[in-house]
Amino acid sequence: MTDSNHNPSLGFEKIIDLESDTFFMTQALRQAQKAYMAEEVPVGAVIVREGQIIARASNQVETLKDATAHAEMLALTQAQSVLGDWRLTDCQLYVSKEPCPMCAGAIVHCRIERVIFGCGDEKGGAAGGFINLLQQETLNHAAEVTPGVLEEESRGLLQAFFAEARKNRKKSLEKSKQE
Repeated sequence: MTDSNHNPSLGFEKIIDLESDTFFMTQALRQAQKAYMAEEVPVGAVIVREGQIIARASNQVETLKDATAHAEMLALTQAQSVLGDWRLTDCQLYVSKEPCPMCAGAIVHCRIERVIFGCGDEKGGAAGGFINLLQQETLNHAAEVTPGVLEEESRGLLQAFFAEARKNRKKSLEKSKQE
């Protein structure tokens, strides 16, 4: 019996697996790029149920002037609307950066089955980076966690964004000193 992703008689693997973590993380990264273009911290998220994307979101904190408008929070709200239920027990969340404590709390509350993220956040991540709220034994739900999917791409986008922000801030300070 052969694996469905590999056909030894042909000598190659499928190029695109539409149900792979890599595919769905690529979709989350597209949302992160959308945030980058809107001058938002480039984090993107998608929620998947039964192999289908049911929600897509990017950070919109600055755009909406709302500290809770993280990609994960917006995607959770969208998925709940699509399903007509706040419980997302058979859904997976793909997000380009490790969720913060606020988002992790909402993820646990919604009972997301699995969280897959790109790059970790050792200073503020709540999926094992700084703390692990997603698998806290005392809470009513624990999500399976898969870190590091397209980690380099996720980290690179964040690093580019913050390098550009620092450069722009420096230019702004220099300009204000000249005036």
